[in-house]
Amino acid sequence: MTDSDYTPADLPHLSDMDLAALIASRICHDLISPVGALANAVEVLRNDSDEEMRKVALDLLETSSRQASAKLQFARLAFGAAGSAGTEISLNDAGALANKLMADDNRVSLNWQAPAETRPKSIVKLLLNLMLIAVSCVPRGGTVTVTAEGPRLVLEAKGRRAALPEQTASVLTGAILPDEIDARKVQPYYTLRLLEETGYGLEIAQDEEAVIITAAPESDATEGA
Repeated sequence: MTDSDYTPADLPHLSDMDLAALIASRICHDLISPVGALANAVEVLRNDSDEEMRKVALDLLETSSRQASAKLQFARLAFGAAGSAGTEISLNDAGALANKLMADDNRVSLNWQAPAETRPKSIVKLLLNLMLIAVSCVPRGGTVTVTAEGPRLVLEAKGRRAALPEQTASVLTGAILPDEIDARKVQPYYTLRLLEETGYGLEIAQDEEAVIITAAPESDATEGA
């Protein structure tokens, strides 16, 4: 298994306005599918009298409304300002939102094993964003396990041909300039900003069947060297 340090020493910053705009675009992109499905279901209920079609439309309404709600609740914590500055957030609550987000994903199973305790909001946001990266490592399906023992955050993505996406790796190493960041790349970039804010370093180890993402305070990494 190969190990790599994915924390650039000097992270080039997007402007606050550009970062806010790109995160808004990312959230809108995530919501387009379930909201569009809601509109289609309403159209069927309004114009189609066939009972079977109406049943399909009602099922679609239920599924799409659940998915849209899960995405919004997750985004509010992972990207937004849920709670006031400096507050701590329950890892149980974060896990509940993560499980809701993944509930309708038939490819990836989420195994949330973080302890039932509170952590600073920035750490919880970091953990949720690392979870999104871990999920992207198993596009063919698999299991993502999330643990948070002490200050260390460890996520293991296991699945056939598991790998960190090349585009994500280029962002995490700082190889992409700020003006090259778009809505597809802003999530790993935002993760870097959270690493910077929390004083955490990031290591990623991978082989053909697993990717292990570890984030820990950089002082701990220095002491262990």
